[in-house]
Amino acid sequence: MRTRREHADGVIKARIPEAYNWLLVPDPSEDSAASAKASWREIRLQPVQEPLAVRASRKLENDGLLLTKYAGTTLRLELDKVLWRGDAVSVKQLADDFARYLYLPRLRDTDVLLAAVRDGIAALNWERETFAYADSYDATRRRYLGLKTGQQITPSLEGMLVKPEVAAAQIAADMASTMQPTVSSFTYGQTGASSAGPRQLVADGEAATSEPTQAPAPPTRPQLQRFYGSVTLDTTRAVRDATAVIEEVVQHLNGLLGARVEITMEIHAELPEGAPEHVVRTVTENCRTLKFTNYGFEKE
Repeated sequence: MRTRREHADGVIKARIPEAYNWLLVPDPSEDSAASAKASWREIRLQPVQEPLAVRASRKLENDGLLLTKYAGTTLRLELDKVLWRGDAVSVKQLADDFARYLYLPRLRDTDVLLAAVRDGIAALNWERETFAYADSYDATRRRYLGLKTGQQITPSLEGMLVKPEVAAAQIAADMASTMQPTVSSFTYGQTGASSAGPRQLVADGEAATSEPTQAPAPPTRPQLQRFYGSVTLDTTRAVRDATAVIEEVVQHLNGLLGARVEITMEIHAELPEGAPEHVVRTVTENCRTLKFTNYGFEKE
């Protein structure tokens, strides 16, 4: 009796993959966004002995219908189609959109979306191909708070993506306000009973006097007229560190009137085992293409 029961259980388990072997998948076609009807694709699964969910997800992933990786540039394309809400959209709203609308690509989970956001924010060409990121929006001051571009961050569902042209405009306005000199405001006043009397400059809020107002002394020239600095970058995160140096140091210096800023990158590599021929050829050719002024391999 026991043997027959075990045999029957084995037969049932063997038949399940044969019984459940069809997938119905929404087809993310271009027409689906404007149509109320969903287009479905029928996919037949191979009857192999493994959990149904594993079998189905692997098939979808192999056919490109279930994404485990998503690029920031691809996310920008979807944003430009229908996903922007004005000048920005919250990451939480995007996660809901990808889970709800059949015409959008199927992402494995929210982590795939967050990885795409992180990839887009880190792109140095974010202004042309991806987007900016902000922690929140201050409606009173009409500005995005915690605005970040071209750097490595850890995004969250509470943040928001901002259109690059909007972010660039806010950044430019902030830079202009920090560079604008403070100038005292003066108006023309008149003395004497006749309107034809001599005019004089009068500071706001001050009464006119018969004596001309003394012109403000010209600002003294700054004594600190040169800057130098060197930093060692982490080779595993060189792009992130170099971007931080440019934004936090170079950008402030370059914004000064008449400033001439020069950035020089030096590379020193110790190779105890020596460099193989193909590496020497590749590095040398790339240095020539990138217009290195000084480069080469040396012996001890």
